[in-house]
Amino acid sequence: MRWYDPFLYPFAVLYEGVTRYRNKMFDLGKLESTSFKIPTVVVGNLNVGGSGKTPMVEFLIEMLSPQIKLTTLSRGYGRKTKGFLMADGVVGPDQIGDEPYQIFTKFRNQVSVAVGEKRALAIPEIIALKPKTELILLDDAFQHRYVKADLYILLTTYQKPFFRDRIMPLGTLRENAKGVERADVIVVTKCPKSISEKDKKEYLKEIRNFSSSPVIFAGIQYGEPIPIFQLNTGLSRKVILLSGIADNSLFVSEAQDRFQVLETITFPDHHLYKTSDVAMLRRLFEKYRDCMILTTEKDAVKLKNEAFHEYLAEIPIFALPIKINMSLKDKEFLFESITKVVKDKAYIREI
Repeated sequence: MRWYDPFLYPFAVLYEGVTRYRNKMFDLGKLESTSFKIPTVVVGNLNVGGSGKTPMVEFLIEMLSPQIKLTTLSRGYGRKTKGFLMADGVVGPDQIGDEPYQIFTKFRNQVSVAVGEKRALAIPEIIALKPKTELILLDDAFQHRYVKADLYILLTTYQKPFFRDRIMPLGTLRENAKGVERADVIVVTKCPKSISEKDKKEYLKEIRNFSSSPVIFAGIQYGEPIPIFQLNTGLSRKVILLSGIADNSLFVSEAQDRFQVLETITFPDHHLYKTSDVAMLRRLFEKYRDCMILTTEKDAVKLKNEAFHEYLAEIPIFALPIKINMSLKDKEFLFESITKVVKDKAYIREI
């Protein structure tokens, strides 16, 4: 126990009571959840940030888009705008949020990307503007119960699973761990490559105290660094790390395994970069010279801001891509679970 936990305990009790009451109102129908004719799949978690939602959404896009016309919908956390917006190549991360913008820049030819804090109002907008959409992926909407989705995929990390976490502010849970009952599929993310069958059985035993839903164990796989500007420069062994994500521990660990890390710059999740930040980054590069900047894909899209071009365009900056890695059996199960939703609803587009 941390020394300050007793001071946080009353706030945790109050927060847990409020979220429990809210969920009860939805369960009893006192608060209305809206179902839609168009198939909807939620990707979410119980905790605040860092569970791998964006890599999972990208994984689903790559898996499903060859056969199903997709639109992603998220709140657009951290954006400066409000209301419903579609990504169109003109708006940037300030307007739609860094994660939706990342998805749009990577998959603009495979998926439509929308943001809207009121999802129940945003979904009819999507149907009107993108009538060929056959499935909507709702990113980070597990607690957004105003929409009744057809399939709920809950993510929890291997490093800090929900059953070892506590309600905010004592821990990072947004609601009581019993909320996992609403999940149709549970994915334990960020599993180490060395995970054993014994470890899986132990996690499964703990999860079974809360849910009987299928459980998938998935790892992450880092790719080769990608230059974010078109510079004729090769990779350097020496790197300055830059990140503004919820949990950068795996990113830092991967970089330390593959490169000589000179310095590590860490910002909070969804950090909005300022000119002073990139000026500092340039000074660090000039200090070492024989190195490169290594960052995350999420941060890379924000560093491409035209306002930063004069500071960063001549600096070798690379993004380290990340992908979900799971067994073929689990991938097929997930694919079949989602496509079954689409087939069962027999959704016919009204054009």
